[in-house]
Amino acid sequence: MENYTPSALDRNSHKYWMELALREAAKAMELSEVPIGALIVFENRIIGRGFNSREHLQDPTAHAEILAITAAASHLESWRLTGCTLYVTLEPCPMCAGAILNARIPRLVFGADDLDYGACGGKVQLCSGQYLNHKVEILGGIEEDKCQSMLNEFFRLSRQRHSQPEF
Repeated sequence: MENYTPSALDRNSHKYWMELALREAAKAMELSEVPIGALIVFENRIIGRGFNSREHLQDPTAHAEILAITAAASHLESWRLTGCTLYVTLEPCPMCAGAILNARIPRLVFGADDLDYGACGGKVQLCSGQYLNHKVEILGGIEEDKCQSMLNEFFRLSRQRHSQPEF
């Protein structure tokens, strides 16, 4: 199924890849991590994937996007990820937007907006090319309801766990 070859301009292809990013997010959720998943696609193949692992690794940089970028760079044996598309279930934060710019990723597709920390149009826009010479094509809102629903469920369960009396 991961070798599916959709047209680069077909919105359904973005939906397909986002569904796979949601599977990565589910792995994070299983580890009680904020459920964010990411994939990097090159020539219609996944070359990098990651899910939020900050708590598990006790690493503030272990965001899904960073882990996927690292894996993709290793796969291509290059820090330049030109020709790649990053799919992520939540709009990237400033750190991840910086990594996207530094990796020269030309396309970002995300699910849910992050109005508090989003750096790709939510709170601020770092990937527009206004500040640096690299500009990222951005498409948000792909499978937004599913991405947001998973995040909402995680935080609902988290609040429930923290409100339970300990004996």
